[in-house]
Amino acid sequence: QVQLVESGGGLVQAGGSLRLSCVVSGRTFGTYGVAWFRQAPGKEREFVATIRRGSGSPDYSDSVKGRFTISRDNAKNTVYLQMNSLKPDDAAIYYCAATFTWGFLTEVHRYAYWGQGTQVTVSS
Repeated sequence: QVQLVESGGGLVQAGGSLRLSCVVSGRTFGTYGVAWFRQAPGKEREFVATIRRGSGSPDYSDSVKGRFTISRDNAKNTVYLQMNSLKPDDAAIYYCAATFTWGFLTEVHRYAYWGQGTQVTVSS
């Protein structure tokens, strides 16, 4: 089993920054891929960014590329999502998820373990 706990959400003005954290426990850190997804009201949950299992290489959705950075701290068993130049369209509940499947995975059903989510609100 893997447990994930997100934090760092909040209210920010458009153009501002936030850093989300996801503490992962239950299995050896780095033996699984971790991703961030988000879900706005009335919309489907969508992929934001991932650190792949094994290589640790990052990948991003086109909507956040160049503004968001995903990283991990192995010593703290934590994955971060640094979000810069935030837009009102970025407002959503952000979820951290983990998978033991290899590869670049953007589909919700590929991830078996999920956190409870953290709310990000962006004012215009």
